[in-house]
Amino acid sequence: MAEEQRKRVEDQTTQTIEDIDKTFLRKMQGDMHRCAAACCDNENFSVQRIHSCIHSCSIHLNEANQYIQNEFERSKNRLQRCIMDCNDKVKDKMGLDPSQGEINNFTKEFENCTKNCVDDYCDLLPSLKKTIKKVFANNKFNYQ
Repeated sequence: MAEEQRKRVEDQTTQTIEDIDKTFLRKMQGDMHRCAAACCDNENFSVQRIHSCIHSCSIHLNEANQYIQNEFERSKNRLQRCIMDCNDKVKDKMGLDPSQGEINNFTKEFENCTKNCVDDYCDLLPSLKKTIKKVFANNKFNYQ
């Protein structure tokens, strides 16, 4: 994948993740830290009980982060499979001992194919963000 396409994927992925973070995860992080602080403030708790309490405070945030990570990983796997398919298609056409002109044409074909993969991935991100936001809005991770 060309550097320009790689940067496009990274930038759009980062932008999507930051939007989700600002919309949902930051509040969850604040809630988790306030909950953990309340655990530590309880002087009647044993050390073990404090650790258990702090762990309980982080469960929803950890589940939310894992869900988001899985969704993005699944989407990136689709992108990787698409690029691998581009590579396979070009290799199948290339044959033995191609000329430099053929190699140049195949390289251009591969680059166009991978650009289409990146376009599809980037076009998928708004739908992915909408799905993730819907899951959070439906209180899947006890948000709010």
